[in-house]
Amino acid sequence: MTPHELKVAFGDNYRIDVAFKGFTIRTGQPVGDGGDGSAPSPFDLFLSSLAACAGYYALAFCQERQLQTEGLGLTMTAERGEVSKMIDRIVFTVDLPRGFPEKYRFALTKAIDHCTVKSHILRPPQFEIVVRP
Repeated sequence: MTPHELKVAFGDNYRIDVAFKGFTIRTGQPVGDGGDGSAPSPFDLFLSSLAACAGYYALAFCQERQLQTEGLGLTMTAERGEVSKMIDRIVFTVDLPRGFPEKYRFALTKAIDHCTVKSHILRPPQFEIVVRP
């Protein structure tokens, strides 16, 4: 299988762009961390990718069953541990459309649980750092 290659470009004020699949993803750092607050931080994008992935699975579930999606909402809350300062709890809250069939509630939860970003967190890859001259 071909590896996915992401190219990093460095800019002023800790701005970092990543080119991937024909897109440029712009990141920065908050004011106070050396940045100018002009773009989301890489960690913000990580959290956003998790929320977007869960949202995709919720929407796809409804659309594949031709269920109403007006009023469908998803909010993700990330809670940090007081000591570790690491995210130690993530909660997805789903707002169902009016008249959502009760028989699909559990299946929707299971669909969201299949988020591929979440799956990669639960089964993390091995990391290797190669420094070239």
